[in-house]
Amino acid sequence: MADWTPALFLDPRSEDPVYLQIAHALMKEIHRGRFRPGDPLPGYRTLAEQLGVSRNTVMSAYHELQVEGWLVSAPGEGSAVSRRLPAHLPARLQSRNEVRLDAPGTMGFALGPEPPPPTAGARRGLLEVASGVPDPRLLPAAALARAYRRAIRTKGGPESGDPQGQPQLREALSRMLSNTRAISVPPERIFVARGSQMALFLVAQALVSPGDTIAVEALGARRAWDAFVRAGARCLPVPIDAEGLEVSALEALLRETPLRAVFLTPQRQYPTLAVLSAERRARLLQLAATHRFAVIEMDPDSEFHFDGRPQAPLAAKDAAQVVVHVGTLSKIFSPDLRLGFVVGPAPLLARMSGLRATYDRHGDPVLERAMAGLMEDGELQRHLNRMDRVYRTRRDALCTGLKDTLGEALRVVPPAGGLAVWAEVQDAIDVDAWAARALELGVSFQPGRRFSFDGSAVPGLRLGFSNYPEPELQEVARRMRSALEELG
Repeated sequence: MADWTPALFLDPRSEDPVYLQIAHALMKEIHRGRFRPGDPLPGYRTLAEQLGVSRNTVMSAYHELQVEGWLVSAPGEGSAVSRRLPAHLPARLQSRNEVRLDAPGTMGFALGPEPPPPTAGARRGLLEVASGVPDPRLLPAAALARAYRRAIRTKGGPESGDPQGQPQLREALSRMLSNTRAISVPPERIFVARGSQMALFLVAQALVSPGDTIAVEALGARRAWDAFVRAGARCLPVPIDAEGLEVSALEALLRETPLRAVFLTPQRQYPTLAVLSAERRARLLQLAATHRFAVIEMDPDSEFHFDGRPQAPLAAKDAAQVVVHVGTLSKIFSPDLRLGFVVGPAPLLARMSGLRATYDRHGDPVLERAMAGLMEDGELQRHLNRMDRVYRTRRDALCTGLKDTLGEALRVVPPAGGLAVWAEVQDAIDVDAWAARALELGVSFQPGRRFSFDGSAVPGLRLGFSNYPEPELQEVARRMRSALEELG
């Protein structure tokens, strides 16, 4: 990789001759470690052109540095930082107002609360099935490249800087949501963000006031809960069962405290994949309209449905305008293509746009226009059709492998859709120890405790099946079996 030409900035307050200003500036940069022992320094002509001075001025500065012991020079080899540097800067170059930290890596200001740690990167050879993500090897790279080229060449219109998202993509999303999810909304009721987590964060910031209470599912995604907590909310868990959120328990909670919102995953409960029953959906919407709280539904992977007839999202039956629907396009192509969206009431989206404009302005217009082009051309739909067959096969391969290899330890029901399975584990098995041992054998899955609101153990685990072909999924089952046997 070609190196950048180092920039040098002179002190405009200095009254020294220019050659000394250059020498002093380089001494300071060497002293603070920007130029390290042995590093080459810019040539006379290069630095002279950069600073707008004569070549002789730079030569005089370098001579001064050589005399002081800061650089060495050899004919035909240029100048470099001396490998044996003076211990201190000359006293005249030390600022009286400069405050130096006692230890490198410390800071001169305080931080807020510690954020959750990032997920560690996968090691080489690890079979990463902790979550359901699309297989990057199946990305239609040629079609995506064509869409990007068109998007880059397309000059944005007067709304290209809209923090609510590119109009072209919101129009395409409006048609997609109407056709696939029965959510009939105009583009003005759609907000585009860099991924569903950012979308949820903005929803929380726009909706929540400090001290508000948000009801969440007792098993769920901690990153989602954190979005509300960081907006100042108190999250309270509501139990779930085979029919999803226990709405009767939510009613009991409402008798004790008012709610600002309920956050849930009704299409396929995260992580158990339970589908909220029709009766509970109707009752939840009725409670929200009566008590005037928001229903925030996350629907991350409903594009992938293999068996049966899915229920429509809550937003499709939202007569009272209480539902905020959060979705993503990142599960279709690649998690690296960060695109999430929100469907909600216009006043909420307006507030989200105002918040977003303070730090992100208008997202990624090129990616948004490219994705809109893929939707308009039908490429996205064709890709989904191809992936439907691939992921259905992989789902079956993983479920069969688990049943054949671990049938006495796990109970797995093939999910009707999505990109992951939930397996119930025998109570006698320590799921956390199993996950730790499996990781040592090269398989990463999520034990149920990861999703528990109170951090308690849960007799279940989550496995993604979408990012590996069948032989590797069968190897996942074999390694899990080996890990369990080693636990005794």
